[in-house]
Amino acid sequence: MILQSLAGLPAFLVYFCTGLVAIVAYLLVYTRITPHNEFQLIRDDDPAAAIALGLSLLGFVAPLVSAIAHSANVLDCLIWATIALIVQIIVFFIVKLPVPNLSARIADGELAPAIWLGLSSLAAGLLNAACMIY
Repeated sequence: MILQSLAGLPAFLVYFCTGLVAIVAYLLVYTRITPHNEFQLIRDDDPAAAIALGLSLLGFVAPLVSAIAHSANVLDCLIWATIALIVQIIVFFIVKLPVPNLSARIADGELAPAIWLGLSSLAAGLLNAACMIY
């Protein structure tokens, strides 16, 4: 009975590791796209940067979860993870339109622009995840 329960362990490990790799790739790309240095700001105890990046990460992970659940294979999952990454980058640039100095304000620790960016990223991610169900 235990062996039956563990029969899915290899697939779990493959998809879990794929998800971790996708998350690391997302963080590397996203933090290079934004003008502010999120990790340094977080190290410097800037809650605005933590909120913006954390919610953006959730906005990426939501469609990644959908991709893992609905993809035909690991390659298919990675393709949809890449699409989710692109959506988040587009959202960053769209969100900057009404708040052109968004990055500077986040770097200054202002919470309102960080919440705006973070929740917009999360909303786009949830919409993206819903659209991945086929």
